[in-house]
Amino acid sequence: MERGPVVGAGPRAGAQIRSLLGCLVKVLLWVASALLYFGSEQAARLLGSPCLRRLYHAWLAAVVIFGPLLQFHVNPRTIFASHGNFFNIKFVNSAWGWTCTFLGGFVLLVVFLATRRVAVTARHLSRLVVGAAVWRGAGRAFLLIEDLTGSCFEPLPQGLLLHELPDRRSCLAAGHQWRGYTVSSHTFLLTFCCLLMAEEAAVFAKYLAHGLPAGAPLRLVFLLNVLLLGLWNFLLLCTVIYFHQYTHKVVGAAVGTFAWYLTYGSWYHQPWSPGSPGHGLFPRPHSSHKHN
Repeated sequence: MERGPVVGAGPRAGAQIRSLLGCLVKVLLWVASALLYFGSEQAARLLGSPCLRRLYHAWLAAVVIFGPLLQFHVNPRTIFASHGNFFNIKFVNSAWGWTCTFLGGFVLLVVFLATRRVAVTARHLSRLVVGAAVWRGAGRAFLLIEDLTGSCFEPLPQGLLLHELPDRRSCLAAGHQWRGYTVSSHTFLLTFCCLLMAEEAAVFAKYLAHGLPAGAPLRLVFLLNVLLLGLWNFLLLCTVIYFHQYTHKVVGAAVGTFAWYLTYGSWYHQPWSPGSPGHGLFPRPHSSHKHN
């Protein structure tokens, strides 16, 4: 005797699958949220340590000074040895744009959530405007140095023929090459961005310690800045290994460090400046001593 199909078995099985998938999605979201919170807490603690920030300056100096020695121990045909590699074109050449985008979002969220004041937020964001001015000014200064120290050469099969053309423009217009002292703008920019991002991101540890709003979007933006900072460190190492002459790299990094010192290390501590990162965001602790 034949048995008919079980009525409702299909819908019940579909409901069970949907329920199972819903539970799986919830678990994955919980794991992602836990990793996000744990990672942001640990990264904030790391970047917020004054001792580690001082060691970070020493790390950058060591990368620029001793990093070129690694060129004798790495593969010269790797993708990072090419000027036209993806990271060099998409990231290094636009390092300031990436830094402004990621760091600007972080500063905007931290300052506004801590103060709810547009004027204070704009003041802190103005540090990025100063940074852009430093970058443009340094780039023009490097070109001026190359113009003042350069000479015009015509490439020939036998070598280079020196010409007496007076400036870069007339030299290039004649189809020749202008060669002067070229400060590494990439080394300058990556060093400056690394120091700037480390200084700005260090505020997040104090932000969390004061119990201010720190939801998943803010923590995600913070971790994206941490990842970008790690990428800048890696690309700085690649730059000093594969590109530019040694003194050009050292001078570029020294100028970047000096620019950081003039701004974050000196000027931003003055009342007539954009203010240092975290300035005016957190309530000062009240003294427990009472005056009689």
